[in-house]
Amino acid sequence: MSAYIIADVQVTDPQQYEEYKRWSTQAIEEHGAEVLVRGGAVTVLEGDWHPTRVVVLRFPSVAAARAFHDSPTYRRARQARAHAAIMRMIVVEGVA
Repeated sequence: MSAYIIADVQVTDPQQYEEYKRWSTQAIEEHGAEVLVRGGAVTVLEGDWHPTRVVVLRFPSVAAARAFHDSPTYRRARQARAHAAIMRMIVVEGVA
């Protein structure tokens, strides 16, 4: 069953965030994730959620999404992001 990582990112240091993007892109490629959304324009339709940067990645399974998140390459990306952004990230199962 497919799985999706959905992230809401508030970038606080755009220059440092570029390093995170390099490492996260490498991790995405290593794990065969499909990038569905990456920082496009956001329009709030309902509620009080006001994300500034949304990312949606598709994986073949929750296990594959977790392997991406726990990989050495993505750990390096997270270290690069430590003082560059506030990250809210979930993984959710898709439908068949």
